[in-house]
Amino acid sequence: MPGLLSQSQDPGGFFQVKGLHPTFGAEVHGVDLATISDEAFAELLTLMAKYGFLVLRDTGLDDTTHVEFSRRFGELDDIRPYMTGGRKPRYEYYELFDAGNVDADGKPLAVDSPRSHYGKGNGFFHVDSSFNPRRASYSLLRACRLPPPGTGGNTDFADSRTAFDTLPDELKQRLLDNHYAGCHSLHASRKRGSPEFFADLKPEDFPMHRHALVQVHESSDRMNLYIGAHLHHINGLSDTESWQLIWALTGWATRPENTVSVEWENEGDLIIWDNRAVLHRAAGGSYEGKYARDLRRTTVHDASSTAWGLNEQVDTRPGFNSNGKSQTARALGV
Repeated sequence: MPGLLSQSQDPGGFFQVKGLHPTFGAEVHGVDLATISDEAFAELLTLMAKYGFLVLRDTGLDDTTHVEFSRRFGELDDIRPYMTGGRKPRYEYYELFDAGNVDADGKPLAVDSPRSHYGKGNGFFHVDSSFNPRRASYSLLRACRLPPPGTGGNTDFADSRTAFDTLPDELKQRLLDNHYAGCHSLHASRKRGSPEFFADLKPEDFPMHRHALVQVHESSDRMNLYIGAHLHHINGLSDTESWQLIWALTGWATRPENTVSVEWENEGDLIIWDNRAVLHRAAGGSYEGKYARDLRRTTVHDASSTAWGLNEQVDTRPGFNSNGKSQTARALGV
């Protein structure tokens, strides 16, 4: 089967590695991320190229060591484009993204709060920052507070490299022959997640950024489908043709046999994934509105040859534009 992995141990001998799915994902043990050597870090990157995402349990990282470790992967993104409408950062570091469900006082957000509606778009499979001109490579998500076991809140992954490998031959050849470009928009995924709340928000009113629909994942030399919930349309196709292709590819990539769900077990757990090789989503659950799920993420700017896609190499990260026509968008302060 294309993409099938052996379940062997880490050949470098630095870690214990347990595969989580036949084609991608692994849990890694035996490493102190705060003091990891250059040799062990290089092996960690090799494992990332192979597995697409890694789960590291009970790392002991705090905000400072999380950011410091993340910087070893490359230049970090920051939250400044989202600090509009009077919104204040929750953390000392601008490099930490708030990926949880808690308010400024650490209490769970109400399910009908503006931020909860904003977050609903994260419940669809997506890749981080595809809506930016320069996309993201790695994301590093850490658990700070977790809801009780059995109340949900997993993070799910889909293998977008194996999705390409296993496409029907005719569709695969169509993608290779046409060199399609996808147009990505944060506004599109927010509206899709909560269409009534964002009823007056028009993604077409805001800039979108283009990235190749099919491209080589350079660290593994495998082809990848670069899709997800931020993908608004495919350049050059009619609306009908565009949506038919997007839904066909999304449905194929996110079939149950191509996905895996990761349960957060401990505060300090860390998941690292490569947005150029996998899709991910935040799973819901009965915890919503009742229990805190405080997750914090760092995001690394891509440094590959396709980092900027088909966009001008200018840092114009759109964030969520609070100056649009949507009053609900202004209420978010993002």
